[in-house]
Formats: sequence, C-alpha cells, structure tokens
Amino acid sequence: MRISKPITLFTKDLSFYHSLMKSCVHGDNSSSPITIFRDLLRSSLRPNHFTMSILLQASSTSVGSLKLVQTHLKKSGIDRFVYVKTSLLDFYLKMGFVTTAGKLFDEMPERDTVAWNAMICGYSRNGYERDAWHLFIVMLQQGFLPSATTLANLLAFCGQCGFVSQGRSVHCIAAKSGLELDSQVKNALISFYSKCAELGSAEALFTEMKDKSTVSWNTMIGAYSLSGLQEKAIAVFKNMFERSVEISPVTVINLLSSHVSHKPLHSLVVKTGMVNDNSVITSLVCAYSRCGYLDSAERLYASATQDSIVSLTSIVSSYAEKGDMNIVVAYFSKMRHLCMRIDAVALVGILHGCTNSSHIDAGTSLHAYAIKSGLCTQTLVVNGLITMYSKFDDIETVLFLFETLHETPLISWNSVISGCVQSGRASTAFEIFHQMNLSAGHVQPDAITIASLLAGCSQLLCLHLGKTLHGYILRNSFGNEKFVCTALIDMYAKCGNAELAERVFKSIEAPCTATWNSMISGYSLSGLQSRAISCYLEMRDQGLKPDKITFLGVLSACTHGGLVDEGRVYFREMIKEFGISPSLQHFALMVGLLGRACLFSEALSLIWEMDIKPDSAVWGALLSACIVNREIAIGEYVAKKMFMLDYRNGGLYVLMSNLYATEEMWEEVSRVRRMMKDNGYDGYMGVSQTS
Repeated sequence: MRISKPITLFTKDLSFYHSLMKSCVHGDNSSSPITIFRDLLRSSLRPNHFTMSILLQASSTSVGSLKLVQTHLKKSGIDRFVYVKTSLLDFYLKMGFVTTAGKLFDEMPERDTVAWNAMICGYSRNGYERDAWHLFIVMLQQGFLPSATTLANLLAFCGQCGFVSQGRSVHCIAAKSGLELDSQVKNALISFYSKCAELGSAEALFTEMKDKSTVSWNTMIGAYSLSGLQEKAIAVFKNMFERSVEISPVTVINLLSSHVSHKPLHSLVVKTGMVNDNSVITSLVCAYSRCGYLDSAERLYASATQDSIVSLTSIVSSYAEKGDMNIVVAYFSKMRHLCMRIDAVALVGILHGCTNSSHIDAGTSLHAYAIKSGLCTQTLVVNGLITMYSKFDDIETVLFLFETLHETPLISWNSVISGCVQSGRASTAFEIFHQMNLSAGHVQPDAITIASLLAGCSQLLCLHLGKTLHGYILRNSFGNEKFVCTALIDMYAKCGNAELAERVFKSIEAPCTATWNSMISGYSLSGLQSRAISCYLEMRDQGLKPDKITFLGVLSACTHGGLVDEGRVYFREMIKEFGISPSLQHFALMVGLLGRACLFSEALSLIWEMDIKPDSAVWGALLSACIVNREIAIGEYVAKKMFMLDYRNGGLYVLMSNLYATEEMWEEVSRVRRMMKDNGYDGYMGVSQTS
C-alpha cells in the first residue's frame, strides 16, 4: 500500500503557539518567544489578542522584541483590548520605560483593576515610590481594589522609607479587603514592621500565621537579623529546621547577615547542595572576610561559578582595613580586567586602606579612576577622598575637594573638620566650622562635629574655647554621648585642668573602656601617676577589660613617675594575662622607663627580643635616657642605629648634640651640627624624640 501524503500527528493551530509562548513565561522553553511568534506569522495563522497578550508577558526581558510587537499591534488594531494594553504596560515597566508606560496608562480609555495594579507595582519596582503611592490613592478613590502584589510592593516601599503611618494604612486596607490573610501580604507586613522597629507587631503576625511557608520563616529570621537579635534569629531557624521546613538560600543569607557563626552555616550549605548558589557563596565570602579569614574567603570566591563584585569588594575592603595595599591594588586591577564596574561603596572601601604617605601613589591613582569613571561626583566618594588626603596631611587638596561638592551635608563638613584636626591644622578646622554656621543650608553640628572640635582645642591648648564648647554640649544634650564626654576629658587634661577632667568623668553613669583610657592618660599627662594607676585598678574592679590604649596610659604614668617595678608588672600583665601584643609605642615607653633608671642592659635586651623591628621612637627613647644619664658609649651606639633607619631625622642630630654637650664635648657638638647642615638642616632646628 502506498501513502501519497505524510501523516499529520497534530495540527499547529493558535493554541499550539500559545502553549509554546506560555512555556517561555514559566522558563520551560529555551526558545525565544519572538522566534516562536515569527514562526506563527510565517504560517497561515493569524495572531489574535490572546496571542499578543501572551507574547508581551513572555517577552518582558527582550529589548529586541519591542519594535516588532509595537508594529504588529498598530497594524492589527489588537491594542484596543484592555488586557492587551495592560500587558504592553507591564512590558514597558519591566523594561524600565516608566515615562512611556505612564503615557500609555493615561491614554487608556478604560482601565481595569489589573491595569491599576500593574502601574502601581511598576512604579514601585522602578524607584518611583511616591508616584506609586499617589496612584494607589487615586485607584482607591475610583473604587478599584488592590491586589496582594500591589499591597506587598507598597509595604516594601513604606518599610524602606520609614513611612510608618502609610504602612499602617495599607495594613488597614488589607484587613478590610481580606487580603491580610494572603501569605504574600502577611510576609510583607512582617518585613514592614521589622524595618520600622516595631518587632512586637511583626512577631504577633508571624505567630498567628497558620500555614507558614519557607518565605514566612525567612522573613521572620530576616526581621530578627535586621534588629541585631542574633539569638532569636537562631531560635526561629532551629524551630524551622525541627518542623522540616525547606531551607532556601535566603535562609542562609539572612542568618549570615545576623553575624551567626559562618562555619556551621558553611557546612549546612554543603549538605543541602547550595554550594552552586552564587548569592549564598557571596554571603559566605563576605562573612569570612568580615571575620578576617581572608584565605578561606579567597578559596571560596575561587570556587564560585561566577565572578561577583560584591565578593571581591568584601575581600578588597578587608585587605584595605589591614593596610595590605599591594594586595588591594592587585585585586583592583583584577576587577578592572574583568570589566567590573566598581561602584562608590567598593571604591570608598579601598580608599580606607590608604592610611599613610607610603600609600600616596595608590591613593592618587584611585582618585584618577574616580574622576575618569564619574564617581567623583558622588558625595560618598568625595568624603572618602577627603579622609584619605587628610591622612596624607594634604589639607590643600582636602579643601579643594570640599569646594567641588555641589551639596555639603553634615558628613562632609565633619570629614573636613576632622581631617584638619588630624593633620595639625586645628585653626583651619575652626574656620571651616565658622563657615558651616554661616552656610545657606543651616547645617547643625552633631556630636561628631563637637568631638572633633574638642580635639582641636586640645591641639591649640585653648581651655577657654574648650569651656565654650562644653557649654554648647550641655545646652544641646550632647552630654549623653560617651565619646563626646571622652573628648571633653581628653581636652581638659591636655589643657592642664585635671580637676575639670575628673569632674566630667565622675558625671558619666557607666564609663566605657575609651572613657577610662582618657582619664588614665589625663592623670598621667598631668603628672598624677598614682591617680592614673589607681584609676586603672578601679577600671579592673568594674569588670572592664583593658586594651592597648589603656596600657599606653598606664606605662606612660610609670615612665613619667619612674615606677620601674610597676611598669614591668603591667607590661607583663598586658602580654600574659590579656594576650595583647605590644606595639612600638609600648616598647618605646618601656625602653624609656628602663633607660631613665640606668637599666641600659635590660633596655637593650628588650629591644633585641622585640618581635617587630624597632623604629626611631624606640631608639630615640633610649637615646633620651642616655642624655639624662650622660651615657656616651651607648648613646653613640643608639645614634648609629637611628642614623641607619633615617639619616634625615633632624631629631637625631639634636639629641646627639645635646648628649655631647652634657659632657662638654664641643668638637663633637660642632661635628654633629655640620652633619646636620650637610643633610639640609640649619644646625639649630630639630624635633625632639623624647618620650
């Protein structure tokens, strides 16, 4: 038997093409919806309004399909149908063409609930939250009911902007319309209340939910994480785990954001097969970087299937925080090689690593990148550059950058004032503060401004100005800020009024470690060594743990008071009992203490046993002790060490000249002064290296 025609197993009608395009919407078909539509046009079939509606939904991420769809809609006249126009509206909004969508919405002769909801959600998604809220009100006035998605979008906007009353209004509408029972709305309400610091309301809503989905549990974990309640976040997670609720990547991300121990979560990620989820890997990389485990962070980043700018930014920022600028520059080059667009946050994180003049080349290169990329127009970046140049003591560039700002928020004023003080330009800082008071925006100083100015008073040794600021603090209730009180104590002590410093200290209800440190240093600076040590012991009795700064104050008191035995005890206590590694400053104080007591062998032994290379401050402390005790031989040995470190250090020549002068060795004094002149100094000026 001969078959003249092929057997047709199925007919390619419109429903066939509709099914193919619908599969594109759900992600079940790898073909392009435009390709399917073109196949349909090449057939004898004619697309109808349903075809166009489905095509618009399926093509919501394809820019190339826009022109073809618009042309066909106009030719066929299908765009007169409300749901087709609504699909086109949604298409525009998903593509980010908000103005075009708004125009289409205004021109629609008839609008159904779907159109209103699509426009409101589109506004909200594209950052037009106020337009979304205004349209929502008009929608209600015209008698249309919102959808659950609309309410969820509005609640997200209210939570993000802190619009508590508006969010509560949405809650009331949800309750009246019965949409409060919808899980999407309920989850959005929990998130809204947690962002607005109303955790009690969030907890009540979560508790009354009967069918809690993974999203619901994640929302509650996120709410506790946002509020810094780590233990409660863990408790909710354990409850979720015990009820065999499916754990999603969002669960892990929320837990990591609450600073839960990352190692057990990493094990969970491996066990649940989420190691290929890039968002989870990124969060883990950030967690390892934040905790200083940079080797683990780098290995984890290398295992990721995609390069992530968030992960790299986290790693780079951690290296920058440690001051490893060579590695930072290498990573920065890698990010540029990968064509990653480095944003303002990433750049500022890198700029923080430029802490001294040795980083000036890297810093200026980053500044050049900021100019080329256009990031220098952002206030956040300019503030980062101001801080960086302040560390380089380049106040002229700081002031130039400040003048380039179109808007000068308080944080920018604070950056400049603080930078001037840190660079020893306190007078300039007060001039900037005066400009701030006269500025058109009427920017009011905050506690950070006042603390910086108090440091400026300490620098200028201007007690009168410090007292004026103290009065301002009392009038404006800044006295509740402990760091302001700490700055006050420091100012009074450095200006020679230990009594007022002590009075401020006693007025603080529960001093923190920094405040105790300031008082200990204040007593030491004022020559009240016994009070400094008593203050330290009292701090220990209060159960507070001393830090590096505490021991700088205590050792300074011992040095100035010649308390050798006590100094040995506290230096040993710092290392053995509290596990604090001595810095160069700690060693300089101990060397000075031992040297002034003529214990030169012990002082030299301490230097030779140091696990870090001694700098000019350490050797200078010993040289100062040699001058006091007229120890020429050791003094000459120390001077050679200092000369090898930095022969341009003017303080070295001054100290050596003084050492020879104590023994009336005038020929040697003349020789040192000639060396000083040969190296670019006038033979008289110098910087003291005494501790």
